[in-house]
Amino acid sequence: MAWRYDPERMASEPLPPVKRRRGLPASPGTIGLIALGVIITLFAVLNLESVKVDWIVHTTHAPLIVVIAVSILLGVAGGALGQRQSAKRHKP
Repeated sequence: MAWRYDPERMASEPLPPVKRRRGLPASPGTIGLIALGVIITLFAVLNLESVKVDWIVHTTHAPLIVVIAVSILLGVAGGALGQRQSAKRHKP
């Protein structure tokens, strides 16, 4: 007998009980991500002092964490662009 979709029958049948996982509430990867988040948050809170940023045309002040974050983002973007260009050049 082939299975058929029967919404009335499906609505009347109870769902099986949910099996609860015992042991650790989170995987080691999740615990590692939480620890990394705590470290990044502490780093940000400890680097809130204002620093002088010299541009070619003028000088501004910004929180140190903003300067660090922008530098990281620009470095990641530059690395990704460089890797993409390198992959295009070495493509067979």
